[in-house]
Amino acid sequence: MSYRVALFITCLNDQFYPQVGVAVTKILEKFGCSVFFPEAQTCCGQPFFNNGFEPESAALARRFVDIFESYDYIVTPSGSCCAMVRQHFPHLLSQDPAWKHGVTRVAANTFEFVEFLLKVLKVDLKGLVLPRATKVTYHYTCHLRSLGMTDEAARIISRIGNVELLPLEKSDQCCGFGGTFAVKYPGISGAIVDDKVQCIAKTGADTLICNDAGCTMNIAGMCHRGGVDVKTKHIAELLAEAMGLGTDRW
Repeated sequence: MSYRVALFITCLNDQFYPQVGVAVTKILEKFGCSVFFPEAQTCCGQPFFNNGFEPESAALARRFVDIFESYDYIVTPSGSCCAMVRQHFPHLLSQDPAWKHGVTRVAANTFEFVEFLLKVLKVDLKGLVLPRATKVTYHYTCHLRSLGMTDEAARIISRIGNVELLPLEKSDQCCGFGGTFAVKYPGISGAIVDDKVQCIAKTGADTLICNDAGCTMNIAGMCHRGGVDVKTKHIAELLAEAMGLGTDRW
């Protein structure tokens, strides 16, 4: 069955990691989905929500529902933005009967990328091989827990040929980004990400897989400042490379 899937790229991926959206699109198309990119999409409202601006968040939630409701599924490469839609949109619009049906449908049909591959498409990812041997470690981002996800991404990574998955100490510990937390409490945030990067460096990995753009940006910045030579990638980029989809050719 071919699903009509809307790509919800998210703000940070759109601005800093557009290749992740390309990889997600090519992989979904490879598995038979018809992928659409609604150009009217904007922020999901998470920064407003995290700072207590619920009316402003609700306005963006209504906009989101209006844009995405018609699709079979909404897929995003960001666990945090997926959690915003699934967990907080229904609350934000709970007192607005006109939007009840739409927000219920959108919340039920929004999935994080790995979650969508496994729970909806139920794809077989056996036999994938990277073109070169790569040592990889994996950062388990906080918002994946709120989606009920555990080691799904790590299990996928471990099955890819030419990949050595190295265990990361404190893998489930926050990287310190926390959206506006990093701005409000830079000293605490900096100490947390410094600890995270030290753990990454100890693995000896070439590449860190991180499936949330905010965490990726935070960790990559500290790696650069600390002289830790580790590439950061989304799992979609790793899978696309193993599938020979060539995300460098847009």
